[in-house]
Order: sequence, then C-alpha cells, then structure tokens
Amino acid sequence: MPGFSTADGDFAYLDEGSGQPVVLVHGFASSARVNWLDTGWIDWLVRAGYRTIALDNRGHGGSVKLHEPEDYRLDRMSGDVEALIDHLGLERVRAIGYSMGARILVDFAVRHSDRLERLVLGGIGGAMAKTGLDREPIAAALLAPSPDEVADPVGRGYRQFADQTRSDRPALAACIRGYGRPIDPAETARIAVPTLVAVGTRDAVAGSAAELAAMIPGAEVLDIPNRDHMRATGDKVFKEGVAAFFAR
Repeated sequence: MPGFSTADGDFAYLDEGSGQPVVLVHGFASSARVNWLDTGWIDWLVRAGYRTIALDNRGHGGSVKLHEPEDYRLDRMSGDVEALIDHLGLERVRAIGYSMGARILVDFAVRHSDRLERLVLGGIGGAMAKTGLDREPIAAALLAPSPDEVADPVGRGYRQFADQTRSDRPALAACIRGYGRPIDPAETARIAVPTLVAVGTRDAVAGSAAELAAMIPGAEVLDIPNRDHMRATGDKVFKEGVAAFFAR
C-alpha cells in the first residue's frame, strides 16, 4: 500500500483506477481493505470510471497506532483525510464514509465543504448522531485478557472482529474513547455539499437515516432494505443508490 506521513506518524491507503477521485473512509475496527476492497466497493467504483482512494484510519490497518484517546479526537481524524487529499494534490473529491468513517466525514464536511463535491454518509443515523456508541463496554471488551471474559454482546462482537482482523486492540480502545462525540445540529447546518445518508432498515446501531438527514441542509435519504449495521456495507442497493446520487 502507498503511504504518507504527518506529525502523528505514517498512514497507509489504497489508490486504484483513474478519473474523478472518490475518497473512502472506513468504520471502527475495520480497514480500507476489509470495508471497501473485500465488499466490492473499490472494484465497482473503478469499473464506473472513478479514481478510488481508501484510507486506513489512524489506529487501524497499516496506519500509525496511537494509544491515547486524545490522539483520536474527531478534528485529528478528519485532519488525516485532509492530509491525504493534500498529499495527492487534489482540490476537491467525492467522499463515502461508513459508520465511524461517516462520522469523520461529517466533521470534515463541517470544516471543509469547499473540498467536497458530493458526500455519502453510510451506516450512521439519528441514534449515532445523538448519542454515539456506548464506548466503555466496547473499550473494556477490547482490553479484556480473553474474549471469554466479555459479557456485553456489542463489546463481544467488536472484540471478535478485532481479533479476526488482528488489530491493535489498545489502539482501538483509545480510538473508541476518543472520537465518539454526538453530532451538533448547529455544526451540520453549515454543511454546504450535496449529501446522501444511507442506512440499513434493520440497523439498530445507526438509527434513522431520515433523522440525520434532517440535520444537514438538502440531504437525501437511502434506506437499504432488510440490512443491519454489518450487512449493509457492501449491499447492492447501497452501491446503486450511490451511483444514482453521483450521476445527479
């Protein structure tokens, strides 16, 4: 994977295809490869004629592993997206984020709508916007000596996923404690870019797509039928909805 460096360390990303650039930002405990390559997004976007760039967020994949919650403040994580765009010499991009990646892009769009042509927020809705994730059970599960000691079902799921992907669990625990503040509607009211909010209809983690869309001027809604938080990521309806949104 190619990379770039900032004052905080080294970052990895994927860069495939040619044409109009689309930046992809993955979810918590995932990576560019797991979230975007394995689900078919990168191949699909490249075939559609886009240059497709997928970042490994700090604490994830091949990027720098930091172990203090302060290192994962949203302004720092959205700053990594800006650093990637600057590194590649791009003025404006389209961007797709999923779950935590969508939360990062909300922060980026509040600060830098002028650098975005279109914005897709997947796997984040009213519930995550208002409260964020219940962080401590997830952090405790990630730091537990053994997954057998994790009783919380949500925490257990993230622990199993982190073990599956051989992630740096202390870095992930710091990340979940650092980034997860609720969305302020006074901030999202400043987002000045066409936005699509896409959430599975069975996604109890994200909540309502329409509720988040109502916080962003002119935002559109895409309901992904019969999909929960994990299974909506690579869904065909999601991809086709993004294709139609990009074509408008």
